[in-house]
Parts: sequence; C-alpha cells; structure tokens
Amino acid sequence: MPTALPTHPNPWQTLSTREVYANPWIRVREDQVLNPSGGRGIYGVVEYKNRAIGVVPLDEAGFTWLVGQWRYCHGRYEWEIPEGGCPAGESPVEAALRELREETGLIAAEIEPLLSGVQLSNSTSDEICDLFIARGLTLADAQPEETEQLEVLRLPLAEAVEMARDGRIRDSVSVLALLALAGKVLK
Repeated sequence: MPTALPTHPNPWQTLSTREVYANPWIRVREDQVLNPSGGRGIYGVVEYKNRAIGVVPLDEAGFTWLVGQWRYCHGRYEWEIPEGGCPAGESPVEAALRELREETGLIAAEIEPLLSGVQLSNSTSDEICDLFIARGLTLADAQPEETEQLEVLRLPLAEAVEMARDGRIRDSVSVLALLALAGKVLK
C-alpha cells in the first residue's frame, strides 16, 4: 500500500489578480499576494488553455519515432517525442492519436497511458501533461500544422532513451516519457 502523504493548508493569500497578457494558447496573470511569511509581494502565473500531450510510438521491433523541429524560445533545433495540446472538448487519448498522426503520419491501433497529470513547471505555470504509449502502428501521411517544419526520425527505443539521458534530447516532456517508458520495457 502506498504511503499516505501529509496534507498542508495553503500558506499564500491572494489579495488581487489581473490579466497581464493573453493569446489563443496562454494567459499570464499577476497576483498581489501575502507570502507564507506574511510579506506582500507579486506572483506571476502562466495559465495554459490546452492540456499538454506527449506520445511515444513503439513498434514490435523496439523502434520509436522522434520529431525534430526548430524551437523558437530556445533558438535551437530540438528532437522530441510527438506532442502537442489537447483543447477543451477533446479527450487526451484523442489528442494523443491526433498529434501522432499530424506529426509523424503514424496511426496507432492501441494507446495506453504512461503518466497522467504531470506538472511541467509548477512554480510558474499551471501546465499539466498526459503521456501515452502508442502501439500497433501503421504509416499514413503526416499532417503538420503551418507552424511546424518537422523531420521524423525512426530509431531504437534504447537509443532515444540514451539521448534523453545524455542531453541530446532536452524537452522535459520527451525526457520524462522516454525515461518512464525505459523503466517499463527496457531491461
């Protein structure tokens, strides 16, 4: 039986909140607060309008697929698992299947949860992520969004896991998913 963790009351008090910025994907708010020691201050929070989704495709031969693309915020080319957003009204499973097809052209006959409700940066954002494993794969045409210029790479899962361990993959969703999957399928 898992250890029950203690619960704690919220030591923060929100005095006021205001929207600082919003676009179709995020909202940034600034709260006037009393911090845990009773001092006045501000707290900035990035609220995400979509739930984050990541999916690791895995074939019968032990291969997976990574997606390469230029990441504007970091100013560099990155390798990642297929991932994207799940808007309200779409289930996380539907979003994972859609993102897999859009980014790689892969269609999965089976999808199973890997991790759910992961907090990606809980000190500054409310972003939550669900991770999946996709199996029973067939190839169709990829359908990337207009903002995506993608390269798709098929490689052994063990190699992708090593990339997550040695820093060639830096995206937190990808690192987390690959390391969690390695613990389940690689011995």
